[in-house]
Amino acid sequence: MLGGISIWQLLIVLGIIILIFGTKKLRNVGTDLGGAVKGFKKAINEEEKDGDKKDADQPQAKVSHEEAGNTYDVQAEEKRAAEERPTERNEERK
Repeated sequence: MLGGISIWQLLIVLGIIILIFGTKKLRNVGTDLGGAVKGFKKAINEEEKDGDKKDADQPQAKVSHEEAGNTYDVQAEEKRAAEERPTERNEERK
């Protein structure tokens, strides 16, 4: 059935577990595990609902370009620096 484990073998293992731990402890473990799973599912559902509400409540962000356009052209600066270098070298040779 389950990888060669028969129903009788599963019942024997279950009986040994009940003898070792007792039904009260097993019931408490089952209750705690079930509560944890329910709490996890509830937290996931609340998070999804909160995320949907936040997206719906907030308006779209607007982008404005009110500042003066100060741009820096790296290629132009490199070209200017390259043009200045040969003249400096020529002056040093003289």
